[in-house]
Parts: sequence; C-alpha cells; structure tokens
Amino acid sequence: MELYLDMKTIVLTLVVGHLFTVVLISAYWQKHTRDSILNTFFLAKCIQACAWLLLALRGGIPDLFTISIANSFLFIGSSLEAVAILKLTGSFQAVTKKFYMGLTIVYVIGFHLLLLFYNYEFIRIVFASFGTAVLCFLPAYRLMSGNGSTLLMKLMGVLYYLVTLSFLVRGIVALTTQQEMGLFTPGLIQTLSFLTLFLVMILGNTGFILILKERADDELIRMAYYDDLTNTLNRRSFITRAKETLSRCVKEQTYLSFILFDIDYFKKFNDLYGHEAGDRILQDLSMRINGFLGPHDLFGRYGGDEFAILFTGLNQKETANKLEQIRELLELAKIDGVPERYSISIGVITLIPTKQTDLETLYVFCDRALYEAKHNGRDCISCGDTGDIALSSHPVTG
Repeated sequence: MELYLDMKTIVLTLVVGHLFTVVLISAYWQKHTRDSILNTFFLAKCIQACAWLLLALRGGIPDLFTISIANSFLFIGSSLEAVAILKLTGSFQAVTKKFYMGLTIVYVIGFHLLLLFYNYEFIRIVFASFGTAVLCFLPAYRLMSGNGSTLLMKLMGVLYYLVTLSFLVRGIVALTTQQEMGLFTPGLIQTLSFLTLFLVMILGNTGFILILKERADDELIRMAYYDDLTNTLNRRSFITRAKETLSRCVKEQTYLSFILFDIDYFKKFNDLYGHEAGDRILQDLSMRINGFLGPHDLFGRYGGDEFAILFTGLNQKETANKLEQIRELLELAKIDGVPERYSISIGVITLIPTKQTDLETLYVFCDRALYEAKHNGRDCISCGDTGDIALSSHPVTG
C-alpha cells in the first residue's frame, strides 16, 4: 500500500496552520509587544504563512513568481524562526546574528542565480533542502544541549532534528535520483517531509509558547527568591533556607557558621559618588563573593548594604580563614567612578546547634559581633562568643 497523500491538501493545511498560529500569537502578542523573542517568532510565522500561501496558489499565478518569492520567504522565515529559538535558549550572540543574516542573504541570492542560470527542479530542491536543514540544525542542538535545557526544550529539539533529517533526506534523494519531486508531485519522501513540517508547525508552535510561559514562570520564581540588584537570596528566602540548614545541622550534629557583614561607610560612597556608584559596589561585592562560595553555602541580602552568609561543616578557625580570604578578595576590587576601595566589617558566630538553637538568636549575637568589628576599626572580622548563647549547649572549638 502506497502511503501517498495529496500534496495540495498538505500545503493548504500548512497555510491554514500558519495563519491560525499568527492569529493566536497576535492575541498573546498584544500584551508582550516589547518581547523581542516573541516579535521575532511572530514575524517568522507571518512570512512563512505568506510563503505557503504563494505555494498553494502555484499554477494560478506564474511559477517563476511563486518559486522566487515563496522560497525567498521560506528562507527568511526559517532563519527568523531559528533566531527566535536561539534567543529563547539564551544562545543568540552578535556573531550568531551575523551568521544567520549572511546565510539568509547567500541562500536568497544563490537560489535566484540557480533560477536564472541553472534552473533544474532537482537542483533547486537540493539547494533549498540542504539550506533549510542547516538553518534548523543549530536551534535543534541548543534546545537539546543548552544550559538549563528542560524536558519541554528537549522535546522541541527532537522535533527540529526531525525537520533537519527530513530535509537532508529529501535533498539527498533529489541529488542522487534526479527524479521529479515537484511541490505537488506525490511520493514517499515528499509525504514524509511535509508531514514532518506539519507536525513541527502544530507541536513546535505550541511548544514555543509553552517554553515562553515556562521561562516567564522561572523569572517570576527568581524574582520571588532573589534580590534583583545583587542576584543573592532575598531576606525571606535566606531565612527560610537557613532554618532548613539549621535543622539539618542539629540532626547531623555538624558545625554551622552564621555571618553578618556590611560595607564600611557605605553612606559616604552614596553621598560622594551617587547611588548608582553605590549600586555598582553592591553588585561587585556580590559577584566576587558568589564566585568564591561553594554550592552549599547560603548568601543573602538582608537589606541595604547588610548581607548574611551561612557555612556548614567548618569550625571556628576554618570559618575565620575562609572569611579572611573573602575580605582579602575584596581588597582587589576596583569600581568605575569610585577612586577609593571599599571594605567590609564581618561578625560571625560558629557552633554546633542544638534543638533549642534558633536563627533569631544567632542573628542577635552575630549582629553584636558585627558591631564589635566596627568598634575595632572596621575592615576586620569579629567572632562572637558562643558561651553567651544560652540556647546552645555545645561550645565551639578551634
């Protein structure tokens, strides 16, 4: 039994599918007009819808016109769709933009040179198929293997790999057999290629919107848990995670170090150099400390220029050594527009917590240690005396 479908019907379904996609995305787009990813994808679908409409009208208007304009639109639309996917995966760079712009221009010019000087149908099919496969490969690869690739992204990547493979097969068959493979010519390769396109149009377009939604949800979660300026945990998130860590240390009877620090004379920096310079200091400090801390250390902004850190598994001496490394790390900091270096004062309390130990008490005693560091001349570390913490039953040893 031959599995051949009517190619005009498939092309018409592609036209209708793209048009409905444009309508649905335009409704969503009204509230997201500044989203460059959605704008690029929306434009790609508009151009592709026009291309398939021209191809569906083939025979009613001159072939040379439909072949020329429609294939140019398909190259441009496919390139824009690839760019939208790369933007979505965070893989779109300036060099990528130049690559896709250059490749699209080469494809459009090259296809028209074939029309003018070497107008054989199988050659056009080979050129268009291989060209589209190249455009689709990088988005498929990034969806499958990019940083933070989700299950939904991987499924989308599989779909784009299928498109890449179908176009490669179509091009190879056209090149090796040189048989007639016109747009409306029935055949197994034709049927499979256009069914793959139809599958990607339906599932891929839906998947794209779902990934956009997934990305927006992740951003909302990040905003809920992290400080927007410094990219550290906000106070609420830090306290929540710190309490969980405290409970774990109680069960495992391991050391826990609670650290508070703030920037020395931070108000002076704001007054002399402006609040923008103050923000740059906060960002520089957070970036340097984040790069130094381990994956299990907690780092959060309590408010203003006050920050908190939580270490586990380090005794008092080990904690003090690690904090001294952080203090020395900040001595190398240079901020544009700020001629003098900034420093921090640190208060720390280290202990093996008991069931009676609570985070609020640790904060109070750590804040006293921080005050002691400021009293001792700032830019230094002060270790709190755990013997004064009535709720702790374990003394700290070096």
